Parts: sequence; C-alpha cells; structure tokens
Amino acid sequence: MADTQNTKVQEQDIHQLLKVKREKLANLQQAGKDPFQITKYDVTHHSTDIKNNFEELEGKTVRIAGRVMSKRVMGKASFCNVQDLPGNIQVYVARDSIGEESYADFKKYDVGDIVGIEGEVFKTKTGETSIHAAKVTLLSKSLQILPEKFHGLTNTDIRYRQRYTDLIMNQDVKDTFVKRSRIISAIRRYLDGQGFLEVETPMLVSNAGGAAARPFETHYNALDEDVKLRISLELYLKRLIVGGMERVFEIGRVFRNEGLDTRHNPEFTLMELYQAYTDYYGMMDLTENMFRYVAQEVCGTTVIPYAEETIDLGKPFERLTMVDAVKKYAGVDFDQIPDTAAAKKLADEKGVHYEERHAKGDILNLFFEEFVEEHLIQPVFIMDHPVEISPLTKRKPDKPDYVERFELFIYGREMCNAYSELNDPIDQRERFKAQEAALAAGDEEANTTDEDFMNALEIGMPPTGGIGYGIDRLVMLLTNSPAIRDVLLFPTMKTLDPKKAENKAEKAAVNGSAEDATVSAPSVQIDLSKVKIEPLFADDVDFETFSKSDFRVVKIEACEAVPKSKKLLKFTLNDGTDRKRTILSGIHEYYEPEELVGKTCVAITNLPPRKMMGIDSEGMLISAVYEYDGREGLNLLMLDDSIPAGAKLY
Repeated sequence: MADTQNTKVQEQDIHQLLKVKREKLANLQQAGKDPFQITKYDVTHHSTDIKNNFEELEGKTVRIAGRVMSKRVMGKASFCNVQDLPGNIQVYVARDSIGEESYADFKKYDVGDIVGIEGEVFKTKTGETSIHAAKVTLLSKSLQILPEKFHGLTNTDIRYRQRYTDLIMNQDVKDTFVKRSRIISAIRRYLDGQGFLEVETPMLVSNAGGAAARPFETHYNALDEDVKLRISLELYLKRLIVGGMERVFEIGRVFRNEGLDTRHNPEFTLMELYQAYTDYYGMMDLTENMFRYVAQEVCGTTVIPYAEETIDLGKPFERLTMVDAVKKYAGVDFDQIPDTAAAKKLADEKGVHYEERHAKGDILNLFFEEFVEEHLIQPVFIMDHPVEISPLTKRKPDKPDYVERFELFIYGREMCNAYSELNDPIDQRERFKAQEAALAAGDEEANTTDEDFMNALEIGMPPTGGIGYGIDRLVMLLTNSPAIRDVLLFPTMKTLDPKKAENKAEKAAVNGSAEDATVSAPSVQIDLSKVKIEPLFADDVDFETFSKSDFRVVKIEACEAVPKSKKLLKFTLNDGTDRKRTILSGIHEYYEPEELVGKTCVAITNLPPRKMMGIDSEGMLISAVYEYDGREGLNLLMLDDSIPAGAKLY
C-alpha cells in the first residue's frame, strides 16, 4: 500500500515539474523572449579549446553554446556548468555583469536548457578555468526532465532507445561515437593512399548474395516486384572489377534477418574492397597494415586495451591454416580424416553438434568454432577454409578441398573475411548449384544463382583479392566496447507500446532506474483466420506414454545467447529442486535473452540430456508454434508468476 502511494506521489511530482517547465516557456513567450524564435548563435570556441589554450585566451572574450548541466544560484551571483560537444566548462554569472532583468531570467532557467554564453576567460580562486558571463542567451527551452543518474542502466532500456539522452548524460558515450567517425575517416584515408576508388552499389536487389545469411524482403510498388535488402556488397563490386575498375571499395549498411546479441545487429556497417591482380596473401598484408594505421591514427598507439586483455596490433599477425588451428587446440588432424562419415563419427565422439546435410568441411568448421575461436586473442589470420563453406572463393591448386580464404581473429572474434576470389565461371556455377541444393535441404542462409553475375564472370574477371570488414566490430575493439549496441547510435530494439514507453520514460527521467526504464513489448495481435492448423498426427499417442512426460513449472533465472549459434538461447532454470537446470531452445529469432529473465514457464523435465553446441540440454521448454501468413510463428508459454517453481502440470 505504501509503495502504491509513493508511486502516485512520484507521478504527481513528475507531472508538476513538466507543467512548471511549460509555464516558464509560456511566460517567456508572453514577455517577447521566445527562445524558439532564435535562428542562430555565433560560437567562437568550444569548452576544450578554452581549457587547452587558457594562457592565450585569458582575459579575452569568447562565445560558447551548450546545455546547462548543473546550476548553483547564490543571491547576486551564480555558477552553472555548460556542456558542448567535446566537454564542459564552468560559467560565472553575476547580476552586476549581465543586468538585473537578465539575471532574473537566468535564475528561472532549468537544467537541460540550451544557452549561449558570451564573456571573458578567467580562473576561479580554486584554479578552475571558467567564463565570466557578460551576456546569457536562452537558445532552447527543455520541456523534459534529464535523468539524475544514468550509468548502470541495462542494454534494454532508454540508454539505447533514447540515444540522445545517453549522449547528453555520458561523455564517454559521446567520445565513442566521435572515435567511430574518426575510424571510418582513417579507413578512407588509408585506402585512398593505396589507390582505391570509393563506389556505391544498390541496397535493394533481386538476388541477395555474397554471404551466408537470410535477407529481409520487401516489395517494389512501382515495378510490382519483390526485392531483398542486400546482405553483402560483394557481387556488385566484383562486377566493377570485371569492368576494369581495378581497386574499389564501399562502406555501407547491409541487412541480415537474424538474431541480436553482443556482436550481431540485423543492420550493420560493412566495408568491402576488391583489388585486381592480387590474392589473399596481398589481402593479408593490406589488412595488417590498415589495422595498424587506423589504430595509430585514432588511438595514438598500436597497443590496445580490450576487456581484460592487451591487444598488440604492432607485432606481425600470426598465420595458421584452419586444419593446423584445429590440430593445435583440439588435437584432431582433419588431414587424417578420410571422408564425411569419419568426420561425423568423430563429431559424435567429441560432442560436436552437426546437421545431416553437413559434409566433412562443414564439420571441420564446427570443430574450429567449438574448440579454437576462444583461444585466438592476439591477431591471427586463419587460412585455407573448406570449400563447403566458401562458395565464392578460389580453390587451392594443390588442395582442391580447400580454398584461398582467411579470416582475421582478435579476442576470439572474426574481424574480417577475405578471399582469392573465384573467377572461373564454370566452377562458380557448380558452387551456386551446391548452394541451391543446400537451400532446398533447409539451409535458409544459402545463396541462389545470380545469372547477371555469372554473365559478368563469363566476360572475364582478372585474378582478384577481396575482403570484408565489419566496421562495428573494429570500432568495438578500438573503443574497448563490450557490445555492438555500444557502438551503434541507434541499435535495433523491439518496438514498444507508445503510451507505456512514454510513462516509463517519464519515471526513468526522475529515478534514473533500469526498472523504470524497461518497457515490455506489446503482445502481437494475430488474425486467427490466417493461422494454419496442422492436420492430426497419423498415429495417436497412447495415454500411458503421454502420462510419463513430466511437465513442470520453471522460473527463468538467467538467459543468454549461445556463442556461435544464431538460434539457440541457453536458459538457467529453477525447477523446484536444489540444482539449477539448463535447457537450450532455438527461439532467438523470437526473443531476446533479457526479455525472458524472471518469467514463469513450462518445461518437460524428464527427457534425457541432449548435447547441443557442446552443452547438455536437460529437457524442453514448451512453446506455441503455428504457421501464420506463410511463416512460422512462436510464443513461449508463460504462466502467472504466483505459480511456484516445481509445480506439476496435469
């Protein structure tokens, strides 16, 4: 009861504060001082300019503009702190200096208002560089409330949804995005110095190829044609190599219809380049030199702190074949594995999960992901991938089951992907056929044949090296950011109910709490007439068999994405016993891990453990699965939180 009363009082306080702000604006407008009629303000300096050049600017008049972040009124004189792009500076505002009427106005200004300050540079008695204001101009009135505290909000709240507030409250966030811009500029300068031309290619394409990913689909009304958002830049850039543009690159957004985690966002920034008359060794040299150049330009050093490690980009990058890497870290020599059957047998013995369609090369890659990636902390080029996972890459002449490809790994993460590009149109057509067979077998990320690209290859493409860089991951590395959302100004987030979001944001503005900032997504309204109902199963399940399934209520205590899997979520569950239960479920397409923590669900708890991605899954969470408008839908079955963990369902 007391909590409810406190909440009501708090809401009244919020509404009163917002009301007062609007009343202040109305009074200013009635007095002919409407700040929104001001169209410009001539700024001469930024805060850091003044602090860094105090000796030169002391006693001189400067003009700065920015947001009031704090304010201390003391009778005839006051102090405020004004924040601009690079930092902030203290301003001394005295009634005798700006005039009685202006000082009366200043005292009514709020934290969050945007002001222009004209005055002389000086230092206070405590030695702080400041501006003695001669004139204060209100440039914009803030009608909302800034959070009192902001650090510690989780990645599901308004820090990411309202990045503008995050930038205001956290200088280190602003610094990250300034550095991101400088990183992209440095890449452009480096490639320009190497003779590359920057080009632009289509985002809407009829055939989304060049990577293993599921595309977003849309409809082009004017042409009455279904199109896809590009998943890669590759096939169009190669067309330009065919056309004689020997060195080309593009930095642009690509779109992949997949889950979100700390390293993946459905839309992200990719840089791809292609250079005629070189191979993947040439791409290794270019990559190593470019990473070193960008780090030195942006960070001033090639020794980069990341998480608990120190990454040295100044030393020569190690080079390992994928076979040698698996041999080194897993103790398995795939050169001694004769065929797919033997590879699958070995995978069964080692607990590596694979699909029926997978061949020996696919399983080698699964071993690499399972046993090797986590060890690759310092920069290392992993070379010579199996042909099964590289449909656009030139085979190694002496080992045709492998291709001339490398991936750069740093801190266990793939940073880029490069090839000696396949320019044999006959081989390329066979690779496309294999991809289409994989698509027919259920691989939604497989490519289809691009006939115009095939025509370009038949005209003739020179020997070419190509590479793709994930810009976001490079920014994560050079800014020591743990998650991709930290380096995207506007990361993909689940849409909120507008009214709920408004109410929650108001509370969060005052409290600064993660709980108040988190808003539940609205439930999806489904037209039941469009839901496809499956036919009855051919065979009935007898009652005795069905009754042996132990359906229990479980509480989700933790949930996280399974590394190296785009579909699996790992749940830690309280099933009413003294031990925690682990269940893996392939529902990442439908839910983000943080949404599910604390929920009450249903699981079958007496199934034998099943190895998935090397993890024992001890049961099955129950979901409602249905076909809707030609696509599968899914909702995890959730119960009233008052039902205790361990309760049995009948």
